Amino acid sequence: MTSIDLLKIVAGVVALAIAIIGHEIMHGYIAHKYGDDTAKSLGRLSINPLVHIDLFGTIIVPAMLYFIPVLFGSDGGFLFGWAKPVPIDMRKVHQNGGYNAAMQVDLAGIVYNFTLAVFASIVLSAMHQPLTTDGYFYIFLYILVIQILVINVVLGVFNLLPIPQFDGAHFVEHLSLKFGYRKIAETFRRLEPYGMFFVLVLLVTPLKNYLLVLPVETILSLLVN
Repeated sequence: MTSIDLLKIVAGVVALAIAIIGHEIMHGYIAHKYGDDTAKSLGRLSINPLVHIDLFGTIIVPAMLYFIPVLFGSDGGFLFGWAKPVPIDMRKVHQNGGYNAAMQVDLAGIVYNFTLAVFASIVLSAMHQPLTTDGYFYIFLYILVIQILVINVVLGVFNLLPIPQFDGAHFVEHLSLKFGYRKIAETFRRLEPYGMFFVLVLLVTPLKNYLLVLPVETILSLLVN
């Protein structure tokens, strides 16, 4: 493993932590604005990564996605994952702000990810590609900005998908309830125990190319250009 490979791995881990921890904190922050102190009282609005680690989503999935391609002789795969969900008392949020408040909580993390991606694209436009005369610190920063851009777009797109347990599905639930379509909301709730199954199907089948890769590539091309 070269020094550049090591920089890529470290930058990827840091970028992933910034993306997924900030994503979860934003859910709790918006819920707190609507009177739900659950996340704050449990210390889950902290930037300490240890309180947000999910064994499967924060460690196992990113490691598999990155290192499995390496085992087959290709470059490292893309980094993707999620943190432990911030606990939210949605009944309290709904009581204080209605379904609109609930949908704001649902979308808070996605807005954070896309905002961070836009910011990273602006920073990237002001940077030059690393030269042989640039030190490791600049190379690390350049890689870090790229990783922040890519990972946040991936997370934003993924969480927009209506996958049970995740933000897109929660948004559809609350939108359905707002307009009186309770059967749709109930269907998503019944499917929640199978959320990880849907994630695995998405990641290991060609569906990934159409529902994740294509939208991500399109958004990245717009931001980079």
